[in-house]
Amino acid sequence: MSTITLFVLLLLIITGLLATAGVGYLVWRHPRLGIPLTVAVAFAALFVTAVIGLATLKI
Repeated sequence: MSTITLFVLLLLIITGLLATAGVGYLVWRHPRLGIPLTVAVAFAALFVTAVIGLATLKI
């Protein structure tokens, strides 16, 4: 892998960890948001999976 690829991968991992920590802190400070945020994250995961599946579909 090239250096740019590894750098982008590192940035994606760091961004993902920061976003996860931010959501975790938000749920810790406001426990009532736990269920809506869980539903939103589940929907986002399904959406990303569907987009990747459609993008790799060979027609």
